[in-house]
Amino acid sequence: MSPHTVSIVGSGHTKFGRLDALNLEDLIVAATREALADAQIDAAEIDAVYLGHFNSGMVPDGFASSLVHQASPDLRFKPATRCENACASGAAALFAGMAAIQAGQAEVVLVVGAEKMTSNSTADVTRALAGAGYQNSAEERALSFPQVFAVAAQAYTERYQDPLPAMAAIASKNHHNALANPLAHMHREMSFDACNTVSDKNPLIAPPLRLSDCSLITDGAAAVVLVSAARAKQFKKEVAIRAAAHVSDLLPMSSRDFLAFEGPQKAMAQALQQAGITTADLDFAEVHDCFTIAELLIYEALGLAPKGQGHRALDDGIVVRGGALPVNLSGGLKAKGHPVGATGVSMHAISFRQLTGQAGDMQIEAPNLGLVFNMGGTGVANYASVLEAKRA
Repeated sequence: MSPHTVSIVGSGHTKFGRLDALNLEDLIVAATREALADAQIDAAEIDAVYLGHFNSGMVPDGFASSLVHQASPDLRFKPATRCENACASGAAALFAGMAAIQAGQAEVVLVVGAEKMTSNSTADVTRALAGAGYQNSAEERALSFPQVFAVAAQAYTERYQDPLPAMAAIASKNHHNALANPLAHMHREMSFDACNTVSDKNPLIAPPLRLSDCSLITDGAAAVVLVSAARAKQFKKEVAIRAAAHVSDLLPMSSRDFLAFEGPQKAMAQALQQAGITTADLDFAEVHDCFTIAELLIYEALGLAPKGQGHRALDDGIVVRGGALPVNLSGGLKAKGHPVGATGVSMHAISFRQLTGQAGDMQIEAPNLGLVFNMGGTGVANYASVLEAKRA
């Protein structure tokens, strides 16, 4: 997608967590209303709505796109479309909204991502998420997603070295970052030693993955208002989507080298190239740490460390707060939570707030460029975007 043609001018974001008192509609409505209020725009000005929502049987609301209309009578009759691309459903909705603006079909688009997960048992959620894997192989069909990423961790050990200490460092970092995010699901400091030790509180989930290596089953919603470059001048706050790249890879893991993480690598490289920058120009990144091994592989795919040496991004302090490229200042999926359809939109909403100085205790000093990477499946659906602060 061409740079500088679409901007974010408002955001909404519910608390993430176990939200027993709220259903899917409640979450969608809350995020929508907050985004409209933040942009200081009337619902009547919205030209189109895109909803990111994985569902996969987790809620009875199978036809969720028009639940957005419940937020305001003025949204009635606005075209609304649900977008689904596994754990990248939120980014899929955002990219669809951008495409509508770039095609001249809309000038103002509302993008919402939402998921209600905690009303299901862990076994049911695990089964639902497994539907994002390759179903035409008995071997792959039998794997849960923790087991899939456990395979990656095992393969990493065989090819390179034991990744578990680095994975524990990632978990500890993201839990620490989440303490500064009032919207995060979990506010609990977890030391490196606690994350790196199997215990009653940190059991093995899918060996060698421990509980601390897995993202959280979460309820939540987020929303952003997108506008054309021409309309952006009318708003008080603006973050330009300077670059956006979508790369999809083969679904069967047996058809590709999982550890090469080629889809994520290509998506992020394309976005950086399109933006005309390198990782050295970025001020922060929000990336898809569905499991800690995924964040480790993302470091390598982004070129922060050579293949098999992702731990160096941690050892050298690159990815921690105050480092050259802090990663997941929000707490990431690991501690902020992972309401699947909401995740990609949440990343963009949080980054918008960071780039407009509204990130509260998460705020870093005068950031200019941020990278967002949202992934569906095992590096199958890969969405990368570069966001740029626009200051008067």
